[in-house]
Amino acid sequence: MGSQVSVDMGSVHVVIVGGGFGGITAASQLQARNVPFTLVDLKDSFHHNTAALRASVESGFAKKTFISYSATFKDNFRQGLVVGIDLKNQTVLLQGGEALPFSHLILATGSTGPFPGKFTQASSQQSAIQAYEDMVRQVQSSQLIVVVGGGSAGVEMAAEIKTEYPEKEVTLIHSRVALADQELLSSVRQEVKEILLRKGVQLLLSERVSNLEGLPLNEYRESIKVQTDKGTEVAANLVILCSGIKINSSAYRSAFESRLASNGALRVNEYLQVEGCSNVYAIGDCADVREPKMAYHAGLHANVAVTNIINSVKQTPLKDYKPGALTFLLAMGRNDGVGQISGYYVGRLMVRLAKSRDLFVSTSWKTMRQSPP
Repeated sequence: MGSQVSVDMGSVHVVIVGGGFGGITAASQLQARNVPFTLVDLKDSFHHNTAALRASVESGFAKKTFISYSATFKDNFRQGLVVGIDLKNQTVLLQGGEALPFSHLILATGSTGPFPGKFTQASSQQSAIQAYEDMVRQVQSSQLIVVVGGGSAGVEMAAEIKTEYPEKEVTLIHSRVALADQELLSSVRQEVKEILLRKGVQLLLSERVSNLEGLPLNEYRESIKVQTDKGTEVAANLVILCSGIKINSSAYRSAFESRLASNGALRVNEYLQVEGCSNVYAIGDCADVREPKMAYHAGLHANVAVTNIINSVKQTPLKDYKPGALTFLLAMGRNDGVGQISGYYVGRLMVRLAKSRDLFVSTSWKTMRQSPP
């Protein structure tokens, strides 16, 4: 983590907006270096959402995926909704009127998307865990399950269900021919397809669900009819949406209107500073960096942002961020997976050892310096 900073930090106070993977990495490093900071998040617990899909099918797993902020960061954590940023007065505005002053700001607001892949509502740790336990029961009650969306979340969701409940009929509907993320090697994407077929997942590719707005999501029904634009009709008891991830820009949109990319991410320079704001950094999903949006990258961004805040105070050269060759692992249930490391294909054995068995849950508990349940 590094030693304590030897320069005067009396005038420094870093506010971190968002307690996802990038936010907790930045907070942990600032805490270890004795740099004053406040971490703000809507929830009272960090959500290890890399494991959210397994928590949706395996009872008792969800409690491993929520980790208390205050147990780690004590008075440096503030639960609240950020409603604005006042750049002139250097304050972060919370719903209810509180203003948090900052010398440096790290925006780590992440992305939003449908439950169960994302959990973005204000809640207690207990109610968040209960939401996933409720989802497990919906899956257990359903024999015919449709997963909508064949990106990384969709293929992992389908694989998790078939691994835990091989007797259930799972249909994955995807609007494109190739599955998973387009940045992946074609050999990886092909293996994803073969794994799903081996597990018995029915694939409807190049078809788009046409009646999505009228479908109940995440809730068992005796009879649901899912229709596609090609005229296909699929009978279901449960529909799970795994598409529609968006940058969560609500906290900063009005303050940085002129510095937004088309998807709502913040344009940054090579030091991850927001354009024209040397004391404001964007990390993780909300940074407009040409690479896939991944927890792993958010942690790398946090390292650079914290280093640069300290270097700027010490008046030493800043560190730039260079996206590397893609590392991306897909856990296809606890015993299977495929991916690539630094641009090279890796198969089932390595992915199972590296990710599939515990989905990096233990890494987050270690970052938060707490013991898992």
